[in-house]
Amino acid sequence: MTAETRRDRRDDLVGTMLERRYRVDSLIARGGMSAVYRGLDTRLERPVALKVMDSQYSGDRSFIERFEREARAAASLHHPDVVAVYDQGVDQDTGSDRVYLVMQLVEGGTLRDLLREQGRLPLPVAVSVLESVLSALAAAHEAGMVHRDIKPENVLIGPGGSVKVTDFGLVRAAASAGTTSGSVILGTVAYLSPEQVTTGAADARTDVYAAGVVLYEMLTGEPPYTGDTALSVAYRHVNDDVPAPGEHVPELPAAVDDLVLRATRRDPSVRPADAAAFLTELRALRNHSGMGPVAVPVPVTERQADDIDDDDDEPATDRFPPVDRTANGTAMVLPAHEDTRSGGPQGTRALSRSMLDPERAQDMSAVEEQRSDDHSADPARSRRRNRRRFAVSTLVVLLLAALVGGTAWWLGSGRYVTVPPLTGVTEATAVRALRQAELVPEVTRSYHDTVAAGTVISASPAEGSRTPRGDEVRLVVSRGKPKVPEVPPGTPVSEAQSMLRNAKLDPELDSSANRYHAEVPKGRVIGVNPAPGTPVATSATVTIIVSKGPPPVAVPDVRGSSKEEAFAALRQAGFEPYVAGRKFSSEVSTNHVLSTKPTVGTKVKLQGTPRVGVVLSNAVTVPDLTGMRVRQAQQKASDLGVQLEVKSFLNRQNGRVLGQFPLAGTKVEPGSSITVTAL
Repeated sequence: MTAETRRDRRDDLVGTMLERRYRVDSLIARGGMSAVYRGLDTRLERPVALKVMDSQYSGDRSFIERFEREARAAASLHHPDVVAVYDQGVDQDTGSDRVYLVMQLVEGGTLRDLLREQGRLPLPVAVSVLESVLSALAAAHEAGMVHRDIKPENVLIGPGGSVKVTDFGLVRAAASAGTTSGSVILGTVAYLSPEQVTTGAADARTDVYAAGVVLYEMLTGEPPYTGDTALSVAYRHVNDDVPAPGEHVPELPAAVDDLVLRATRRDPSVRPADAAAFLTELRALRNHSGMGPVAVPVPVTERQADDIDDDDDEPATDRFPPVDRTANGTAMVLPAHEDTRSGGPQGTRALSRSMLDPERAQDMSAVEEQRSDDHSADPARSRRRNRRRFAVSTLVVLLLAALVGGTAWWLGSGRYVTVPPLTGVTEATAVRALRQAELVPEVTRSYHDTVAAGTVISASPAEGSRTPRGDEVRLVVSRGKPKVPEVPPGTPVSEAQSMLRNAKLDPELDSSANRYHAEVPKGRVIGVNPAPGTPVATSATVTIIVSKGPPPVAVPDVRGSSKEEAFAALRQAGFEPYVAGRKFSSEVSTNHVLSTKPTVGTKVKLQGTPRVGVVLSNAVTVPDLTGMRVRQAQQKASDLGVQLEVKSFLNRQNGRVLGQFPLAGTKVEPGSSITVTAL
């Protein structure tokens, strides 16, 4: 196939519209299962990534239904480290059904691009990448989802070094397309967990295994297993333990080796339970090593979409070889080219589980031998065959003799080794000694008041014991003296107690140590005593300081203020003001505050919005009536709620007021009388 033909085949959707909404602009990547295009959501005017599934899946109703369910589940994941899924659908306007997924467009490259560019990554960069991957997986596991295909190709690195995980659920959706999960292995062989190979089972610990393999590859620059075929790589996942990355990169801390080995145990029950547990261990390792978060370099990807298909040296992403079925219904994989120059098959594959069955392999060998016999008819060929059989028989006898002798040696002394001295040496020294003795270190950590951190406290079996080669030796390594952990303000008391107990300390509640706090709610933790980071003896008492809520506030002095001024001041202090009554005072003007309830200076707890009442003055200030007509003066007095008594020299009804008592400005009670003299 020429480059022009390949370009025509892969760009067949460029320039089209999917469901009259999504414009396909250019090809980003193509694999055996799908192609990813840069596109535009013409309705929202935003750039998107369009993942269009291969046409072989479009006619499979079971695949479409599973694809839609997985797309909806992936769209429900809202996490900064997960590539957002916006929409999914089936386009029927391009001449054939096109099943597609609309995702967030991440400019940049993949972790695979970064590994090709830099080889192995520095430890702080690898930890930062894995932290984002595990954070995304933890959100998925909490939502009941399993990724099933964690690999560098599904880890995107965008602007600013942002790390995002993509392709949640697509392998599971593909499992419904003409295959059965019981007979076909689905996934990427370099990252398959043993249980995926043997039974097809996949849960949160499956993703933990794959993430551990990805961490190994970031630290060493290559996956742990390579082989001539995909089946040989899958076989090693089932039968071999992932080696420690420190065997290839000696400068790596022993704690990193330990973390990789725990995540990639063949027995799922001894791995971290899920991505959240793995993430907790990773952060503990980073904090213990003093590593801070670092920026993840964005890979420089100058290769354009045209180069992806034309480069025969690069394995395709999401590549599913054709799957056929034998007469008895067993799923088989048709022959497909495999590229092992980059560490084994990297693309997503469908492999027949029956091909890993030793009995089936023997049966196939017997059939081939019978076919050979059927074609050997002439005497010369028969003599050559007899000579070969004699040589083979002799070799078998010699091999059996060697096997018997070797077995006797193995069952005698050769099977056992002596546990080397381990107590009192550093963890790295002990681990190295055990591996040299062909024993497997299993490290646990414990606080100790006298043994320095990183030093072996004890070993089981004890040093000097004889134990079979390959057995585990449990090392108890000192964490040093416990340190008071950081308890963030606002933490629930029960959670703080658990944190202290996990640090081998004794939490204590002392009401006399509790205090008010303006920001920490009542009943939540303010802090601890001794302060976080303080080294203390094992089982030392640490006091938890609990908030009594916001401190009480004194009622402000608003006496003499107008009602409006008093209400504003009380609200600013956190109270809800109300009018508690009215009283007469010859010293306070009308609608000004005489007193408060509670009284001024009383301290009130700000629980909810406490109410404070104000008592207002109802005093009437006598107006100046001099010079008014009597009728005007009477109206004025009536408006103020006082009586007017008129004394007139000529007894005229509308005379002018010459004088008054009480004088203007005097404060009197409502209903009081004012006497005026009129002429």
